[in-house]
Amino acid sequence: MFFFGIEHEVAFLNKEGKFADFSHTKFADFNQIIEKLPTYPSDYPQLRVGDAGIKIKRWYIEGFERFADSDEVIDCHVKGIEIRTTIHSDIQGAITELSASFQLLREVAANFGLSPVLVSFNPYNPAFEPQPPLNDYEIKQLEAYPDEQTANIHMVSYGPDLNISVADFSTENVIDIGRKLTYYSPYIVPFSYSSPFYKGGLWDGLSVRTFIRTGKRPAALVFIQKEEELIDSIPSLTKIARIPAEVGRIEFKACDSCDNFLIYAALLALLKGLVLDETLLGRVTVPDAVLHQISAKKGFDNEDIFENATKVLQAAEVALGDDPDVQYLTPLKVLLANRKTRSHELIEMFHYGSSIEEVIRQTYQF
Repeated sequence: MFFFGIEHEVAFLNKEGKFADFSHTKFADFNQIIEKLPTYPSDYPQLRVGDAGIKIKRWYIEGFERFADSDEVIDCHVKGIEIRTTIHSDIQGAITELSASFQLLREVAANFGLSPVLVSFNPYNPAFEPQPPLNDYEIKQLEAYPDEQTANIHMVSYGPDLNISVADFSTENVIDIGRKLTYYSPYIVPFSYSSPFYKGGLWDGLSVRTFIRTGKRPAALVFIQKEEELIDSIPSLTKIARIPAEVGRIEFKACDSCDNFLIYAALLALLKGLVLDETLLGRVTVPDAVLHQISAKKGFDNEDIFENATKVLQAAEVALGDDPDVQYLTPLKVLLANRKTRSHELIEMFHYGSSIEEVIRQTYQF
């Protein structure tokens, strides 16, 4: 019995047509959207609310929380709005809910002059530096959590968490799958590439997000119940579940954002196939940063990446067998056959003389 969920980060252009990020967008600009979106009481206790009270709906503001010299939240530098689905026993359920939530977000945001755009890495600001500088309390908080020290990357990168869990899997099994997905991550992520822009122009590759992020932040994260089962690694592979619904969850975090949600369906089916597969033996606790950087630059044009992506896709297809979810893999086969990614399309659009804003404004066309 499998369970699926998706967390999808959305970036925006503002009413002036500029990219809406922390440099000139306030918490209130996004919060006015959140306030108009509905609450579904039946979502809880599936969805975690968190300490700051920002995550009270299926939509919440993604950002960097600022604190006084205590645990009191006094501000939040904003990145965008995250949509999260409830837990589903089938892939289609998660995709249907994500699509409905996205359309609702788009409609409400339009009332405030904001429009969603596909971005996986901030096309203008390459790094985030909190202003005003961190106080002593905030510095101590960050030092206590190594992964939080990469907020400078988190605040400029956008991507999904593709969540999968299996009923009755032991902690040992779940960690093994997390290590497997971390190993094969460089061959999975090109199917999602969509971040070819950097510092206001074209980057020399297909996914600046993958190039900068992976190795410093996890490719996969496994939620477990007991402190003694944690594996000490930087970046983390394991994390203590914060609510019972998280126990046994595997979050695949390495992909770029997709504006075609059928690619998310395909990737969830791929992950399901890799959980079932027993032929791929690669395992690693920490992502291979160098291999991810090769993948980020060349994608399927690199023969090693192409061959291993083919192997991974075929192994997942064989493992799924006659499971109906095998049909979801078709878009990945097309991408692989053409050796093309969404980044190729965005680069081509940019070469027609468009600005970055004009290119990304044409995304989410459904």
